[in-house]
Amino acid sequence: MTAALSPKLTELTLPQQQVQITGMTCASCVARVEKALAKLPGVSGVSVNLATEQATVQTASDVTLQAIKAAVEKAGYGVAMQELNLGIVGMTCASCVGRVEKALAKVPGVYSVAVNLATERARIEADASVPLAAIVQAITAAGYTVAPQPTETPVPSHIALPEWWPVAAATVLTLPLVVQMFGMAIGQPWMLPAWVQWALATPVQFWLGARFYRAGWRALKAGAGNMDLLVALGTSAAYGLSVYQIWQGMPHLYFEASAAVITLVLLGKWLETRAKRETAAAIRALNALRPDTARVRRDGVDSEVPVASVRVGDLVVVRPGERIPVDGVVREGESQVDESLITGESLPVAKTLGDAVTGGAINSDGLLVIETRAVGSETTLARIIRMVENAQAAKAPIQRLVDKVSAVFVPVVIVIALITLLGWGFTVGDWQQALLNAVAVLVIACPCALGLATPTAIMAGTGVAARYGILIKDAEALEVAHSVNCVAFDKTGTLTLGHPTLVALEPASGGADELLRLAAAVQQGSEHPLARAVMQAASAKNVKVPAATAIKALPGLGMQA
Repeated sequence: MTAALSPKLTELTLPQQQVQITGMTCASCVARVEKALAKLPGVSGVSVNLATEQATVQTASDVTLQAIKAAVEKAGYGVAMQELNLGIVGMTCASCVGRVEKALAKVPGVYSVAVNLATERARIEADASVPLAAIVQAITAAGYTVAPQPTETPVPSHIALPEWWPVAAATVLTLPLVVQMFGMAIGQPWMLPAWVQWALATPVQFWLGARFYRAGWRALKAGAGNMDLLVALGTSAAYGLSVYQIWQGMPHLYFEASAAVITLVLLGKWLETRAKRETAAAIRALNALRPDTARVRRDGVDSEVPVASVRVGDLVVVRPGERIPVDGVVREGESQVDESLITGESLPVAKTLGDAVTGGAINSDGLLVIETRAVGSETTLARIIRMVENAQAAKAPIQRLVDKVSAVFVPVVIVIALITLLGWGFTVGDWQQALLNAVAVLVIACPCALGLATPTAIMAGTGVAARYGILIKDAEALEVAHSVNCVAFDKTGTLTLGHPTLVALEPASGGADELLRLAAAVQQGSEHPLARAVMQAASAKNVKVPAATAIKALPGLGMQA
C-alpha cells in the first residue's frame, strides 16, 4: 500500500538554511521578511522568529544564501554577517586552494570563500550564527590545519637553521649527479658508481623531499590530488626505476632526474617564502607607523596608556616630534603636522583649533590636545592597512580561471601518465620505455607555477607598491592597470622627493652666500622642514653660520631675528 506524502512532510525533507536578521522590531517586520523570502523560487517554507531574530528557510538545493540575503535586504532589513580571516597550514598548490574552498563552501551559513595560496589565508564571509568551530572542522576534514593567532613572540629553545638550508643541502647532493650528465652531453662520459649515485639521491628523495610525501598523503586521504602528489609520484617512479636497474645490473640510472626535480621545487618554495616575507614587510612598515602608547588627559592628569585602551572622546596630548596615535580633532594648541603618509604632501599642514588630524601623522613643532574620534581598526591608517591586506588576499579574475584549471590539472596529468604507460607498453611491448615515458609526463607536470604565479605576482606587486606609497584597491584593479595610458596627478606633492630642498637663492642686494648665511642664522634650531632645507644648503656650501638673537616666530609668515 502506498500513500502520497503530505506537503508538510515534503517540506521537512528539504534542506534548511538559517540566517540572522537585523532590523526587525515587531510582528509586521516578521511578516514582511517571511513574504519576501517566500517569493524566492525554490523556497517551500519560511519561519521567522522575532525573539531570536532568526529566519529558517526550507529551500531547494539551487537556492543560494546570496539570494536569501538579497531578498532580506530588498525588504528593508539586514543579514548579520561575520568576516573571518584565517591562516591555513599545509596548502602547497592551486588544487589545495580548490579543496579548501569547496570544503568551506559546504558549511551551512557560509556566503563566500576566497583562499589565497600566496598568503596562505582564507577570507570567509558567513552568517553571524556560524560558529568558528564549524569552519575549523571543515578545514581539518579537508586535510589542512588553521594557523593559530600569534599571542606573543615565542622564545626558541634551540638555534634555528636558516630557511635556505634544505635547498643548499639538496644542491650539494644533486650537483655531482647533474655534472655527470653534462659530461655525457659534451662527449666526455664520466659516470659515478651506481652505489654512489644511490647514496647521493636517497637523502634528497626521502629526507629533504619528505614534505612532498606528507602533503601528497594528506591530499590522498582527502580524496583529491595536488602538485605535491605529482612531485612525489614522478620522483618516486624515477628513483624506484633506478633502484630496479641497479638490481638488474643495467647501466642506465635516473637518480639525477628525481634529485634535480626535488631540488628545483625546493628552490621554488624557498623563493616563494622570501617573496611572502618581503611583501609582508610592507604591511609591517605601515603598522609601525601606529604608536603603541598614547598620553591621555583625564581629570587634568596626563598619563601614558596603551593605545588599545583609548576610547572615543578621550583627550590625547601629543608633544612635538611625536606621532599622533588616534584620529581626532584639535581642541588645544597649534602646530605643523606631517601628513605625507596619507596625502603624499611633502610640506607639513598647519593645524589649529577644530582641525582634523590623522593617526600616524607626525606632530612637528607644537603641543596639541586632540579629542579622539576614531581608534583601533576604525582609524584612517588601519583602514589603509586593511585595504592593502585585502588587495593581497583578493583574487584577480584571471586567477579564478587558473584555479578552475588547477582543480582538474592533477587528476588529468595522472590519467595521461597511465594512458602513456599502457598505450606504449601494449603497442610497442617495451614496458621499461613505457614506464620512462610515463615518469616523464609526471616529472614535467610537477612545477606548481600554474596556481602560484598569479597570487605571488599580485602579492609581490601590491607589497612593492605599498612600500612606495602606492595603494592598490584590489586585484582586479591591478589586473586592468596594464591598459592605463594616461595618469593624472591632482597635486604637486604627489611627485616630490618627500622633503623640501633649497634650489635657488635670489638676494635683493648683496651676494647669494651672504643671504644663505643670514637665513641659516635665523633658521638654526627650528625643526620646520623649510628650516632644515636651508640648514642643509648652508652645510653643503660650508657656510659659517653666526648666532642669532631675538628670534621670534611669526605664525603664518615665518621668522625674524
